[in-house]
Amino acid sequence: MDYLKYNIRVSADLSEILMAFLAEAPFDTFEETEEGLNAYLPAGAGPQATTETEQLLDQLREQYPFEWSKTLLPAQNWNEIWESNFEPVVVEDFCAVRADFHPPVPGVQYELVINPKMAFGTGHHETTWMCLRALRDLPCQQARLLDFGCGTGVLAIMAARLGAAHIEAVDIEEESFRNTLENAEINGVSDQITARCGTLDSVQGTAFDGILANINRNVILDTLPRLSELVRPGGWLLVSGILEQDGTLVQEQAAAAGFNLQHSAQRGNWLCLRFHR
Repeated sequence: MDYLKYNIRVSADLSEILMAFLAEAPFDTFEETEEGLNAYLPAGAGPQATTETEQLLDQLREQYPFEWSKTLLPAQNWNEIWESNFEPVVVEDFCAVRADFHPPVPGVQYELVINPKMAFGTGHHETTWMCLRALRDLPCQQARLLDFGCGTGVLAIMAARLGAAHIEAVDIEEESFRNTLENAEINGVSDQITARCGTLDSVQGTAFDGILANINRNVILDTLPRLSELVRPGGWLLVSGILEQDGTLVQEQAAAAGFNLQHSAQRGNWLCLRFHR
């Protein structure tokens, strides 16, 4: 598959804000650069998706100062791009995330091998890093969990390594669904993870002990009532993909859905919130 690469030249303080807005467009992934960020859109998404994406970019330019341009990226160049930019990620002495072409990372309790392809979630982004760190303190042993918006499956895999009995992982992107299955097998936890391609309507489990949701603000806000139904009373919900300025809104909506805030972490402009049902 060919991709349209959108090169967005923007100041560092606005880069993450733009990324949050652009998460609503059908981009497969984002790459932070010295100039700002690159966003990748499947060329096969069609002219309507391209038009809507570029209209969104132009609308955002009326609010924020940035420039953008696009180039066609042939499919065979993708692996070269992410391999050249993908360095191992270390979360304190807890875990390391690396690709299979990296050597082992010493000095950590857990090491995950994640080959991300076009799926989101390597630990590089602040949101994934914080969710991995949060899992260190969450009760995963023998738990039944849901990973909503699983991306590469990195959070589900970490939970499985921590002793979760079963994790149901779901993502609307078919590439993420396939990537989760591949990475679960690489890490030897396929028996503990069931992956599905679809929305929350595709989830078959109920009364989960905990839910991981590293997506974006709008999806979280729209699904909080359903997430409340899916987690058992006394269970937990971990959400990220939330900008600092949206924290109060998410907390208020979560409270209305029956969740109490237990812990808040921040890295850069991003929040990671842990709630109790």
